[in-house]
Amino acid sequence: MESLGRHWQRIDWLLLFAAFVLFAFGIAAIYSVELSHGGSFVLLRKQGIALVLGLAAAFVISRTNYQFFRNYGRGLYFLGVLSLIAVLVLGRTLNGSTGWFVFAGFAFQPVEFMKFALITELARYFGEHAERRFSWKDFGRSGLITLVPVLLAVAQPDLGGAMLLGLIWLVMVFFAGAKLRHLGSLVLIGGVIFALGWLVVFHDYQKERITTFFNPASDPLDTGYNVTQAKIAIGSGGLLGTGLGSGSQSQLRFLPQAETDFVFAVIAEELGFIGVAAIFGALVLLFVRLIITARSTRDNFAAFLVLGVFGLYLAQALVHIGANLSLLPATGVALPFVSYGGSSLLLSCIALGVAESVAVTLTPGRKLS
Repeated sequence: MESLGRHWQRIDWLLLFAAFVLFAFGIAAIYSVELSHGGSFVLLRKQGIALVLGLAAAFVISRTNYQFFRNYGRGLYFLGVLSLIAVLVLGRTLNGSTGWFVFAGFAFQPVEFMKFALITELARYFGEHAERRFSWKDFGRSGLITLVPVLLAVAQPDLGGAMLLGLIWLVMVFFAGAKLRHLGSLVLIGGVIFALGWLVVFHDYQKERITTFFNPASDPLDTGYNVTQAKIAIGSGGLLGTGLGSGSQSQLRFLPQAETDFVFAVIAEELGFIGVAAIFGALVLLFVRLIITARSTRDNFAAFLVLGVFGLYLAQALVHIGANLSLLPATGVALPFVSYGGSSLLLSCIALGVAESVAVTLTPGRKLS
């Protein structure tokens, strides 16, 4: 390991700054939501504990050679698959999903660990085969690696987690060189899987979420309620917002799961267009720094590892914001660094540490390819 002073000099501070801005907005939103619950601030304290643990993990990982994940990526993958199997047998059912382990009042979703484990295994696979042209074999093998945890997530059922696992793979496949014919076949396969899921796997409430996405006004007081209230919150924010702690949708508790699934709507209502612009600016900075890091390394594994982190953050942001804007079905996906949730925040910090581990190994002054 290099000296601590040299390590701090080579940290990507812009990447850290972007994550800090997102977390600051998340804390503000959680604080506001808790005002409507009597001001006990239990969630705020739990989020703070998760942040401390996450930053500690990120620091340790950033000081660790990223080659560790190349050597143990397959083991992490199988451990993640085993945890998804175990939670189906030993886990607790919360919010309709048997996907939680609960210890001393803290709930943990193994699917969060699986997201990171999938990134490491796909980075190992694509890194080893990066010098050859992307083929149907690569498409099939990497797809099978992803399909196993996706099916286990669907069995919980956790459609949001399954969707994110699939989107991470899709982003990495794109950068690995997938062609239009590969993506076209994916659309066909996805359609068949969706049809089978609708007939066999999906619960009634999940079907209602999907049908509500296409027509929220069909049942605005029941299945379309969340989406309708989120749209009202976003639309009422204006330029400067109603003020922190003054949003009618969050403070009068019209907006369910405001600190998790609809935290973006809370920020839009109370901090307005300015707050939303700051969120988008921080996300863009986060994405740009990750792409620059991936392009700056000569190690194929390191590049795909960072691209996997990019895919994770991008997928979470698109699905979360898309659901809040009624552009995608609401599936309970967290906004990275912003939404309340120890598992999600811990995963975001660990992924950040991995990206920093690659960033500190780059040769100063290296030109982008």
